[in-house]
Amino acid sequence: MQTRYTNSPAEVRSFDTEALRENFLIENLFTADQIQFVYSHYDRVMIGGVLPVSQTVSLPTFNELKSDFFLERRELGIINVGGAGTIEVDGNYHNLQKMDCLYVGKGGQKVAFRSENAGDPARFFLLSAPAHQTHPVRLMTSAEASPVDMGETKTANQRTIYKYIHQEGIKSCQLVMGLTVLKPGSVWNTMPAHTHDRRMEAYFYFDLPEEHRVFHFMGQPNQTRHLLVANHQAVISPPWSIHSGSGTTNYSFIWGMAGENYTFTDMDFVAIKDLR
Repeated sequence: MQTRYTNSPAEVRSFDTEALRENFLIENLFTADQIQFVYSHYDRVMIGGVLPVSQTVSLPTFNELKSDFFLERRELGIINVGGAGTIEVDGNYHNLQKMDCLYVGKGGQKVAFRSENAGDPARFFLLSAPAHQTHPVRLMTSAEASPVDMGETKTANQRTIYKYIHQEGIKSCQLVMGLTVLKPGSVWNTMPAHTHDRRMEAYFYFDLPEEHRVFHFMGQPNQTRHLLVANHQAVISPPWSIHSGSGTTNYSFIWGMAGENYTFTDMDFVAIKDLR
């Protein structure tokens, strides 16, 4: 497990490309038959991935958490971005197709991941946050997530939004989680941009062809920076930072949040003309 510490806006103003990537970009989340995690000190969120190919992979107990098991004081959101897979939670089995979501609440002791077909393995993106109460395990398919079409072709942001873990969906302590699929010909996400000072956010990009990239914009609205992001890479977004992107082609991304405020619509929008 890798640890990332918090950075002040004043500090980030002086970062070069390598420093930005080292602090905010997660380049490798998937290694065959392993679990990868990054522990962020922004709201103590953990961002991870598991790629079970030839064997079942169990959620470990990391010594750094100082707990008897991973979910002793945490909750976990999981979205599959690969082939069909199965997740076992304390003896109960849940089948996830691509873009299905599973929530596992505080107290779950055994969580194990496997793929239905090693030739087309599941890829589970994981997001975990501290939890103070228990909510039940729940599976939500992409069809059940009430997909909503938004945006326009003329602004290159025609997209479909799927909301899974939120106030009116799967209940959690503080996790909010969903994904966005951009239509062919559209490349912009989350523009006009916004911040939300009461919670951090993580972006995970997928379904991006190998030869393409997303320009992910971050930083304070008047001090923007950017990261070049490839397929299956994630970005840690501080509460004070915008989080927006434009790709060299269309793509999909998972967004997940945690912090003080659980309200999905709590966003401080920034007019495009005010960005610098």
